[in-house]
Amino acid sequence: MNRSLFIQKLEDVNEFDICIIGGGATGLGTALDAASRGLKTVLFEQYDFAKGTSSRSTKLVHGGVRYLQQGNIKLVMEALRERGLLMKNAPHLVHNQKFVVPNYKWWEKPFYGIGLKIYDKMAGKLGLGASRLLSKEETLQLAPTLDPEDLKGGVLYHDGQFDDARLAISIAQTATEQRATLLNYFPVIGLLKMQQKICGVWVKDFFTGKEYEVKSKVVINATGVFTDALMRMDDIKHENIINPSQGIHLVVDKEFLPGDTAIMIPRTDDGRVLFAVPWHDKIVLGTTDTAVSAVSAEPVPLQEEIEFILKHIGRYLSKDPQLNDVRSMFAGLRPLVKTKGKKTAALSRDHLINVADSGLITITGGKWTTYRKMAEDVVDIAIEQAGLQQNSCITKELKLNGYDKPVAAAEITSLNNEELKAAIKKSVEKEMCMTVEDFLSRRTRQLLLNANEAVKAASQVAKLMAEEMNKDEIWIKEQINNFNALAKNYQPKSN
Repeated sequence: MNRSLFIQKLEDVNEFDICIIGGGATGLGTALDAASRGLKTVLFEQYDFAKGTSSRSTKLVHGGVRYLQQGNIKLVMEALRERGLLMKNAPHLVHNQKFVVPNYKWWEKPFYGIGLKIYDKMAGKLGLGASRLLSKEETLQLAPTLDPEDLKGGVLYHDGQFDDARLAISIAQTATEQRATLLNYFPVIGLLKMQQKICGVWVKDFFTGKEYEVKSKVVINATGVFTDALMRMDDIKHENIINPSQGIHLVVDKEFLPGDTAIMIPRTDDGRVLFAVPWHDKIVLGTTDTAVSAVSAEPVPLQEEIEFILKHIGRYLSKDPQLNDVRSMFAGLRPLVKTKGKKTAALSRDHLINVADSGLITITGGKWTTYRKMAEDVVDIAIEQAGLQQNSCITKELKLNGYDKPVAAAEITSLNNEELKAAIKKSVEKEMCMTVEDFLSRRTRQLLLNANEAVKAASQVAKLMAEEMNKDEIWIKEQINNFNALAKNYQPKSN
């Protein structure tokens, strides 16, 4: 992926077939789907790829046990099918994860046991392993730090676990192999219209300030929680369709859940499920569900959310994590599609596709697991709307970039200077890594795994990136300051 070459393409290509706004899971998946069907495809992301919600998930590729509880069979079936396809197409980033549902009441074992057997059945041939009932001893063997008092046993089941930002980069690289043009740090500043119909976008290079007029036969809005802002750019009278909801995660050391088994608590006080999931030698605890009125590129965990997770996970572990055990914390916003009078935990995660009078196509809602199906659906509609070349979707079988290669380091604390240099060189040359934040948050996952260690590494990373990118001392200082300011939101305040 070469940003300069892609910018050159903006000037060389007279008109694209499909222009996608938004470089998260949905936008990148749409770019891959469109380009792999032979359509001339361009994508613009105002920040970095997967900067928002798509790098802040619970790190699960799953059918969604809680949607089964809600009776949303269609969503679960679709997600389980997509989970199976992702395991095949991105085995370097998605793997089978064992989960234990601990049972502290007599009725929980049969109740969750039956529910998870249905979950297995729904996955069919793409299942990851059969669920089974566990005795108290077996449960503690798999999750030795569970509170043994009143523990009756548990249910073991299987789901998928992944690295979200790395998968986004893998999808982006696969899309460029299919000749898509992808640009990060390229905000859309206006929509081009001819006779009230959208025929392209005005974009601006964040780094140079240069503006470009990009013509396209169809424009797709895949901006997640920023969906309404873009729809308003098209129609000033647009009424919001997104109810954003914030979910946070806390990252603690492995000692709180040694071994390789995750825990799923099926019901907390607010009706959500709670997870403790092993991830890159740490444990991710989450998540919350808090309605928010404003959307931001950098949402911040609220004190009550942090306390909620610590309190609830403390009920199930023999050693309760405290605030000073938290290595990093991060918040993400879900683009929940509005349905009147429902609390956010019950709002729809199904995806919605909307075609405006102007021809603007919006795709929103959904979840990481179903990104490929969302992309297929929206490209089908775009082809029909714009009368584009009718080629079938091929992404069900398409292996993602890097599927046969070892994965880059998630934490950089173990790398020596030469290895760090090589990791930075690869990120800059092949992954369009433009800032210290890009490298420490998404090309590696250092910021999410240990925020204090990420801050310590920032100055060395800035210097090595500057060498690679021919940047000066001013750039280095600016990058370090920007990163340190951002990292404060990831560092628990007691540290």
